[in-house]
Amino acid sequence: MIDGALPYLTCPVCGETLSMPDERSLRCPRGHAFDVARQGYVNLTTGRSPHSGDTAEMIADRDAFLEKGHYDFITEALQEGVRPEPGLILDAGTGTGRYLAKVLDTLSDAAGLGIDVSKPALRRAARAHPRAGAALADLWGPLPLADASVALILNVFAPRNGPEFRRVLRPGGLLAVVTPAPDHLAELIAAHNLLRVDPGKADRVAESLGAAFTVVGGATHRRTLDLTAAETRTLVGMTPSARHVPLEGMTARKVTAAVDVTLYQSA
Repeated sequence: MIDGALPYLTCPVCGETLSMPDERSLRCPRGHAFDVARQGYVNLTTGRSPHSGDTAEMIADRDAFLEKGHYDFITEALQEGVRPEPGLILDAGTGTGRYLAKVLDTLSDAAGLGIDVSKPALRRAARAHPRAGAALADLWGPLPLADASVALILNVFAPRNGPEFRRVLRPGGLLAVVTPAPDHLAELIAAHNLLRVDPGKADRVAESLGAAFTVVGGATHRRTLDLTAAETRTLVGMTPSARHVPLEGMTARKVTAAVDVTLYQSA
């Protein structure tokens, strides 16, 4: 499944191109080798990561919640809003790989690569789509991709590395950023003291990307979710708040899901 992305990958140690001499490893001409896990993702880190990303429990909850279709409106916004030139689609902070897979469904000639720091996430992302590979890599560091090699970057509820995004995007390439709107999950935040959306988040996102990209589109997408008690627990369980609040005692409720989808283009 890494085959489609392989021509775009580079060695994280020396920057040389990578090849796949066997099914269990990638290797560069200088002899640096990187293991392909039995679940299908390749480890393109050069040492111990400073953070491990979402836990297996958080990923299981995310997979269950997304499979119910509650966030399909986000998927549809991405499918309708991005029409890149043929080439690699990078999902930066891919999670389970669902958004990447759904976008690839609409782009029959594209290859995909999901990058995440969470191994439980990558075990699912590696199986998300026949044309999508998955790689363990830190979004805050240099990305293991060649300069100007990517046609489209998806960035859904994930960290943004503006300089690296600009480096790997080809001229005219697109970057689709999904961030929570101020009223996202407002009812759950009020009821359970969840982590709140920082009021200055939108300004910081724009500032971090503004120097390297031009905004070419954007809209807020909002839905009211009618959730069972179990679905409410699963929704909270897949968020960073799962590390800070008890998940017992969740009740059925109507919840606002609201996101800003902003489309940028590289110069």
